[in-house]
Amino acid sequence: MVIEAAFAALTARFDVEAASRIVSTAPLGPSHRRYANAAAVVGTDMVPLDTLAALQAIEREFGRRRRGQRWSARVLDLDLILWSGGPFAEPHLQIPHPAFREREFVLEPASDVAPHWRDPETGLSLRQLHARLTRPRALPR
Repeated sequence: MVIEAAFAALTARFDVEAASRIVSTAPLGPSHRRYANAAAVVGTDMVPLDTLAALQAIEREFGRRRRGQRWSARVLDLDLILWSGGPFAEPHLQIPHPAFREREFVLEPASDVAPHWRDPETGLSLRQLHARLTRPRALPR
């Protein structure tokens, strides 16, 4: 399976401290197939841009080619969501990931491996963010 192989590739480059269970989710964007999502906490001495470059190298090993089309089909998509150094902003990388708070496919596995990790912008834990996103809501009248 791709996710197990991706975890192995991460382990070859980083100190993988925790890996989540695999979560099946509906697609974001035009795709019609379901996706397998997971999260990992990795340790590294690399700065965020070098970490991103290493993640993109792993994606290329799995056949990913960036064609500029957003949400196009791909075998593997590795994102750098949070960083222990706090917020980080460069033209091609923003940490925390700008949309992670609204994406259950990110928050569910992330809260599995780091439930108490705090979002530096809201102060909420990943578990709290996930609970807020998935809490039952009243139906409109």
